[in-house]
Amino acid sequence: MSTLSRDEVARVAALARIDLRPEELDRLAGELVVIVDAIAEVSAVATPDIPATSHPLPLTNVFRDDVPVAPLDVADIMAAAPASEGGRFLVPQILGEES
Repeated sequence: MSTLSRDEVARVAALARIDLRPEELDRLAGELVVIVDAIAEVSAVATPDIPATSHPLPLTNVFRDDVPVAPLDVADIMAAAPASEGGRFLVPQILGEES
């Protein structure tokens, strides 16, 4: 079992720019020891023949198949637009440039 002193927790908190009250330093020292011990336990079990995983269960793609379909009709899209010209959307000018 590892130990973390109150001063070590205060130093890490200062590096992270976290202002902790004295009672928080004592509480976090105990909580961080539990975390460090859990990491040490996992590290002791991990071996080179066991691949690293990001998720304990296999994930599958939940997206639909990418099937090509006919494109939308430009005339229908432009008819639904508030303003269009020459098959393009017209938008308000924002940069003050000459057109």
